[in-house]
Amino acid sequence: MVVNEKGEVLIVNQNGDSWSLPKGHIDPGETAIEAARREIREESGLTDLVFVKPLLTYNRFRIGLGGIEDKSEMKEITMFLFRVGSGGDALKPEDPANPEARWVTKGEVSKLLTHSKDKEFFQKIAFEI
Repeated sequence: MVVNEKGEVLIVNQNGDSWSLPKGHIDPGETAIEAARREIREESGLTDLVFVKPLLTYNRFRIGLGGIEDKSEMKEITMFLFRVGSGGDALKPEDPANPEARWVTKGEVSKLLTHSKDKEFFQKIAFEI
């Protein structure tokens, strides 16, 4: 999860039909923090990230096409908190599967996240950011 200087939270669009916090798989040879930084870069274009702390780990099914829960894959998601400096306004996703990224207020995050488990996670940690 990434927060900017205004206290806004980064959310990313997946496949043009769902919204989530940036996340993804750990590639061979990567640490979890390295994977988080890479996924944030791919899904938003942000590179000037300051690691703050680990957050929670939770499980959920993947989001399939149309934003519908796809029960063919259970994911274990470990989230970390990052802050971004003044260069965080220009969001330019590199990954075509994640065509849009945007900054939203804390109050908007839960309303926009597609998966109920992502919303539940954010509501648990919102006071920490």
